[in-house]
Amino acid sequence: MQIAFLVAPEGVEQVELTDPWQAVKDAGHTPVLVSTEPGEIQAFNHLDKADTFPVDRAVADTSAGDYGALVLPGGVANPDFLRMDEKAVAFVRDFFEAGKPVASICHGPWTLVEADVLRGRTLTSWPSLRTDIRNAGGEWVDEQVKVCEAGPGTLITSRKPDDLKAFCEAFTAEFAKVADG
Repeated sequence: MQIAFLVAPEGVEQVELTDPWQAVKDAGHTPVLVSTEPGEIQAFNHLDKADTFPVDRAVADTSAGDYGALVLPGGVANPDFLRMDEKAVAFVRDFFEAGKPVASICHGPWTLVEADVLRGRTLTSWPSLRTDIRNAGGEWVDEQVKVCEAGPGTLITSRKPDDLKAFCEAFTAEFAKVADG
């Protein structure tokens, strides 16, 4: 199963991309790096530039139908750039409309706020997003990982890089349900 990783050209927190990417590969799926522009993305270690990664597909040239699930890594700038791109926001919304699982960590839920897919959902994130999530109709909780099945498709969320192990275990378990049919 192909799993989309949606990131902006700059600002993704590297470990929130690379750890879930490896978890997807270890689970036997194919991760696909999707961005708003072709070429390369620049990852960060907090505020410092880290590695670059090649983009597999531009969001304008693909659709949610090409994937079994979606991962939204964090980083402060990454989701802020994504939520300003109409095609990226529509791409995210399409996963929810199709009932496909979505996993998001740290600041990643900012894109979910913009996609207007949080009404009636319970999720976690970096604490500074709490008010935005509530204003978007979601319920924010301070938990290592939250799996919410209240709506079309399962939403798996975590707060920060320290939660990556639990986050990866939770979303790979959910993705396996889709892969098994």
